[in-house]
Amino acid sequence: MRSKLFVPGSRPELFAKAVAGEADGISIDLEDAVAEERKAEARNHVRDWLATAPAHDKLIVVRTNALDTPHFEPDLAAVVRPGLHVINLPKPQTVDEVRAACDALAKAERANGVTQPVRLLLNIETPRALREAAALACADPRVMGLQVGLGDLFESLAIHRREMSAVHNVLFAVRMAAGEAGVEAYDGAYANVKDQDGYQEEARFARRLGFTGKSCIHPSQVALANEAFRPSDEEIAHAVRVVEAAREAEAKGIGAYLVEGRMIDKPFVMRARAVVAGARRLGLLPQA
Repeated sequence: MRSKLFVPGSRPELFAKAVAGEADGISIDLEDAVAEERKAEARNHVRDWLATAPAHDKLIVVRTNALDTPHFEPDLAAVVRPGLHVINLPKPQTVDEVRAACDALAKAERANGVTQPVRLLLNIETPRALREAAALACADPRVMGLQVGLGDLFESLAIHRREMSAVHNVLFAVRMAAGEAGVEAYDGAYANVKDQDGYQEEARFARRLGFTGKSCIHPSQVALANEAFRPSDEEIAHAVRVVEAAREAEAKGIGAYLVEGRMIDKPFVMRARAVVAGARRLGLLPQA
């Protein structure tokens, strides 16, 4: 999921338009984008849309309200339906909270006849969550990824959003936590829609750190994310050569070898295979 476009849950007229766009995933927001007095209305919009949406190939994410709000369980009861893939949980702080959210998710699945387990994407947007990120990611098999939330994290601490040393430190810490848990890491939103250069800079940095994708709060950011998280033609060509060389080396019982003057062993082969697989998913290489 290179790009994930946020859509307010109170704007159902935008759901189909978002699905028809170029974003890999659609994140319907029931939290910050919806005023308190419209929370029930928004969750009902999402429930009704999931029941009637035509077939599509998008990953559907719903960001619920936080676990400690009165809206969390009603959100799950409304939106955990066939067609939902991921619940995005804001502001988890402890392992117990993640497990409680998973228990509530399982209860909603049983109540609504959902047989394909819905996964969980955790927002890392508080100091404690950043410190506990690896434990949160390892808390339950439903957790599929960690997502950086710099707005909530930085504003509460009076850290400037463009202080790049702080951005880099947070992204690196979250990537290491996701790596420990064996889940994906996703970069968060970039609020200045007009600053496309800033968005691209941050997205490209996140990709260099091994992040999978980045949130988009406006359709104009989708193409920027898709491009930033697309493997380059040079990367794809090199990965193909590494995979081919690995096949030959394995047949000969060789553990380490050179490709284009670079030493290659198991970690490099694993990354090359991941690049090739990703390129095939994007239609940049023929299927094997």
